[in-house]
Amino acid sequence: MNVRIAIPEDAKELLSIYKYYVENTTITFEYDTPTLEEFENRIKNTLVKYPYIVAEENNKIYGYAYASAFKGRRAYDWAVETSIYVEVDSSKQGIGTLLYNELERYLKLQNIINVNACITYPNEKSENFHKKFGYTTVGHFTKCGYKFEQWNDIIWMEKFIGEHSIPPKDIILFSELNLK
Repeated sequence: MNVRIAIPEDAKELLSIYKYYVENTTITFEYDTPTLEEFENRIKNTLVKYPYIVAEENNKIYGYAYASAFKGRRAYDWAVETSIYVEVDSSKQGIGTLLYNELERYLKLQNIINVNACITYPNEKSENFHKKFGYTTVGHFTKCGYKFEQWNDIIWMEKFIGEHSIPPKDIILFSELNLK
């Protein structure tokens, strides 16, 4: 299994993975599957500031992960939200671990300090996955997401991957990292 940086041309395969989660789960609170063009733009826009990566083998993508802004204000620049999606029939094969290890490696290069995950609760599989990576639960929000005719709770889990120095190191945009 190989991990590489996503490209907009991956959108069709990534969208096929994501579509299952949109249409069948509360793992994402998105109601409608995005269009191909919208998904291509999400990849392009994310890659300016944050990593967006895929796990593939024999030219087939089995999962992807990316980071996004935790909040829009400058004071939050050192914190991100992480997201990961693995093809539903390919779970428990180490793909998520491979993706998260690489995602963290890139985020550390960018001087990101806090990584945060928003998880629909309960979701024991995702909670345990994040705990394995050193995340701890820092917040529980009750009935804040409505999907599939039910109210859903969420939890926030957090992990520090860097030091909280004063002043903090400048953030390096993902598009400006020298990855060669």
